[in-house]
This record gives sequence, structure tokens and C-alpha cells, in this order.
Amino acid sequence: MTLPVKHEVQTKDGAILDVLEDGSGHRVIVNRLGAEMVSIQTRDSKDQWVGFLYRDGDMRPPASGWANHATVMGYFLHRLVNEQSQYRDSVVHGGNHGFLRHFGFEKPELRDGALIYSVRPDQIPPSAYPLRVGLELSYAFVEGWLRVGFRFQNFEESLTAHVSFGLHPGFEVSSPSSCAVNFPPGHYIRHFAPGNFLDGRTEVIDFAGGDMPFARAGLPDSYLIGLQDVPTPIFSIEDSGRRIEADFSGVPYMTLWSDGGDFFCLEPCWGLPDSRPQKPFEEKTGIQCLAPGGLLEASCRFRFTIIP
Repeated sequence: MTLPVKHEVQTKDGAILDVLEDGSGHRVIVNRLGAEMVSIQTRDSKDQWVGFLYRDGDMRPPASGWANHATVMGYFLHRLVNEQSQYRDSVVHGGNHGFLRHFGFEKPELRDGALIYSVRPDQIPPSAYPLRVGLELSYAFVEGWLRVGFRFQNFEESLTAHVSFGLHPGFEVSSPSSCAVNFPPGHYIRHFAPGNFLDGRTEVIDFAGGDMPFARAGLPDSYLIGLQDVPTPIFSIEDSGRRIEADFSGVPYMTLWSDGGDFFCLEPCWGLPDSRPQKPFEEKTGIQCLAPGGLLEASCRFRFTIIP
């Protein structure tokens, strides 16, 4: 069930922001630059808004450290070797996480209670991605959860298209070394990536459930985790009277990261970083395929609760 929603436009520190508020005390604020969520809030018992993202609602650049809130990643993830990759007869160029994070989205459509941001193929810089693949990125409150959806369409009539994508939210915590991070039971596959590039090594962690089975000290170097053998991939963070739940059902990979600042990143990923030695773009580990004229739809969802 999708509750009635209210959409308004704000400007702050030079940014154009879309505010989506549902009828049960939740709202999300999205910057049209990168369609990045910059605030996720819930009303408390005193009817005050409580934020859940790192630097929630703060548009000013920090003095140091990570400067984002919830980066949208695509049409590739993480980093390319020397910031480029061979894709058939073209070269894909780009920095960390692809072009979407810097894309200036037009006014979103409000459809069935969802904010929908679009990328048309003619808007994609050819050096960033050479094929005609469009995207609809959506944010919606559904049954108490914030759902983030990706819908790619391949407009090529004879070519299979390849993309990888994801979301990079950082949730505010008092400390990444002490916040409670709960993992469900399952077989987790760790993909090693020294220097941010896969080296082919993996490790299977059989886990009965409970506090995350990865050392907090390793968070600055990231953990890349395969979720294919985790039956119920719902994760939670609890800290300072707030609980964040992340439902990654249907999500193949997850990244855990923090640079030591007051945030913890749980990142759903449809793909993994480049490898050393580098593979062609269409052979990247975890790359997603769209048949000619085909669609690819994926989503994840989050729930935000104030703990009494």
C-alpha cells in the first residue's frame, strides 16, 4: 500500500531539492544533482523531525572526510583501472562510481506516489557510456519502507547492453566501531579488492547470525560481500536511539564502508569493481545484462525507526 504523499520543491545552498513526505511521518529530501538523497527523516513522539543520514540535510561541504550522503552509482560501480575501460569498440571514461553522481537531473515525475528521476539516452555523455540505455530511478514510501528502484531500458535494437549500479548511503552513527550492526544467517562470500580492485580471491563465511562477522578496523578498505546464499538478507544498524533496516532481497552484492567518520555505509550493489588485470567492460564481475530492447528492474528498501 502506497500512502498519499506530498511533494514540494526547495532550494538550499544553491541546490534544488525535492521533498517527498508520506502520510505517516516520514520524508526524504533529494538533490537533483545526482538524484542523491540528502535527508531521510522520521517524526518522533514530540512531532520533531529526526534525521538518519550522515550530515542529514547539511548541504555544506565538510572540512574533511566523506562529503556525500547517499550517492547513486552507475552505469558502473566503484573504480575503473586508470579511470577507463574498453567496451567493445568504445572506451568508457569516468571517475569513482560512474556519471550518475554528477548528472543534473530534470524535474522528477510524481507517479503513483513515487518520485521518478529519468536519464534519456541522448543525455548520457558518450565518453561516460556509449550505448542507448535509459534509466528511471525512483523513491517511494511503501508500507512503512523507503523503496529505491532502478529501471533500465536498452534502446539498442541489436546489441546486448551491460550496466552495473547501486546506492551508497551513509547512515549517521556515534561511531562505526561501536554501533550495533546485525547480519542475518547465511553464507557470505567476501571478494578481496586490495587497492579497490578485485584480485580474484574470495572467502566464504558461514554465519549463524548476529553482530557483523567482519572486523570494524577493516571498514576504511571496504568489504565487498556476495549475498547470493543469504536466504533473508535484511540487515540493521542500531545507534543513539535509531534503527535502520535494509532489505536487500534480490541484491547480489553489498559493500560495507566507513572512513572512520561518524557514519556506516550499507551499500546495495549490482556489480563489483574492476579487476587487476582489467577485464573488458562487458566481462566485469557482476555486470548486469540487458537484451536488445530489454528491461532490467531492481530495487532495495529501508525502514527507519526511533527506538523508545
